[in-house]
Amino acid sequence: MRSVRGMRFASAVVAGGLVLGAAACGEAPKDDNTAAGTGGKKYSACMVTDVGGIDDKSFNTSAWKGLEEAQKANGNIDIKYVASKAEADYEVNLTGYVNQKCDFILAVGGLMEKATKKIAEANPNQQFGIVDANPGVANIFPMQFDTAQAAFQAGYLAAGMSKTGKVGTYGGLPIPPVTIFMDGFADGVAYYNKAKGKSVQVLGWDKATQKGSFTNDFAKQDEGKKVSDTLVAQGADIIMPVAGGSGLGTTAAAQASGGKYSVIWVDVDGCDSTPNCSTLLTTVVKNIPDAVKEAVLKAAGGEKLQATPGFVGTLANNGVSIAPYHEFDSKVPADLKAEVEKIKADIAAGTITVTSKAQPAK
Repeated sequence: MRSVRGMRFASAVVAGGLVLGAAACGEAPKDDNTAAGTGGKKYSACMVTDVGGIDDKSFNTSAWKGLEEAQKANGNIDIKYVASKAEADYEVNLTGYVNQKCDFILAVGGLMEKATKKIAEANPNQQFGIVDANPGVANIFPMQFDTAQAAFQAGYLAAGMSKTGKVGTYGGLPIPPVTIFMDGFADGVAYYNKAKGKSVQVLGWDKATQKGSFTNDFAKQDEGKKVSDTLVAQGADIIMPVAGGSGLGTTAAAQASGGKYSVIWVDVDGCDSTPNCSTLLTTVVKNIPDAVKEAVLKAAGGEKLQATPGFVGTLANNGVSIAPYHEFDSKVPADLKAEVEKIKADIAAGTITVTSKAQPAK
């Protein structure tokens, strides 16, 4: 089953690459706004990736999947994307899609917040959407996720599964969409320790000081491997990278280690998006595809998207979750599985309150 899904991801990337290739060659965009045989104007949804690129196996990949699903649901929607190679590309790429008269322009990632705000304010009649940020501008529909909630479950799970009594996490950059995962993870471990009278340590992140380990990159796999190698050397046997494509350096190294340590992936189920399922305990899932799909379908249907409050994904609305245990399913004790599920119910009901300075306002 995974190989089929993997092929779908590959085909999406190839298709996107063809679009990008044409743009990179400086060719005029093909005029495909007219629906064949209908004479009706197609609704164009155009995505600008952040520097992680379309194939980051993480939030950019997830957002593109959302656009693909919107197109499947409504054949009158055209989709395309352009990849940003550097932060300096953000304004250029966003402006390019304004000039191409895209109906909906999607910016992906918190790093794009300032550029998106600037371009949106300069083009108040243009509809924008953004993943992982809320610039507070009327024509930008924000899609944010309280991933601290699902990461809390993952932290509890990691603490319960650790043999060394040490687990680790690291980020790409110290920005809210990253540190929110790390905060939740640390609190989940702390909750386990309190409930069980244990003292499992979290390496790579201190919630109180907001200091920890970072690759300062979302694409370089060798940087991810370097950071996780250090955490493993310090005794961590479960690691959660929150670093986009950089985290693939960790999953590959974990698989090569022959089971010395395992990994918790983030954003999109790593068993669907990475080649390293055998080493993945679970994934802290950010349901970006559904959020993007719903926003684009509503906009294409003529609905006015409300910037306030936008969309905030939680455990209660299935905007965040933890993925199935896949190849670890038989290794996770039944009582631990039940405890992790109860935590989900308690967080959704408000019995357990998860906090993070990086949480989006609900």
